[in-house]
Amino acid sequence: MRRSAPVVPDAAPGAQPSSRPDSATGAASPPFATAGAGPVRDEPMRTEFEFELPRGFVDENGAVHRHGAMRLATARDELVPLQDVRVRENPPYLSVVLLGRVITRLGTLPMVHDGVVENMFASDLAFLQDFYRQINAEGHTRAEVTCPSCDEAFEVDLGGSRLGES
Repeated sequence: MRRSAPVVPDAAPGAQPSSRPDSATGAASPPFATAGAGPVRDEPMRTEFEFELPRGFVDENGAVHRHGAMRLATARDELVPLQDVRVRENPPYLSVVLLGRVITRLGTLPMVHDGVVENMFASDLAFLQDFYRQINAEGHTRAEVTCPSCDEAFEVDLGGSRLGES
């Protein structure tokens, strides 16, 4: 769905938006500012992230592949594996299929797919699951909370126990 630009009530047709003084402080506010909006980022959005596996994937020739890249997941990436028969029969297999979709490269392998992921060492699989959670939660899955009983502040990990369960 395409949305049109916001309408500025006191702007003339065709005029560019300008900064107007804030009625409460008198300071100039950015055009089209919304409550709670974060800072405007001028840099392009980063969609691919490099990683290095702790052990490395060993291919059929004995070559070890450790350096790779993973892209951000889309809704489709998380939905399509749910239709896979292997995932329906064995729900923990979801992470294998999902990682096979989002890992864009690994060493010199021509292609990364779920067959590659299912033959990785368990420590590398755990690393990739954590990495997936981090990059898809804007770098972290931790939040500071306060205990309602003792008012002690501490951090909790909001990440789910498996991929797709955050």
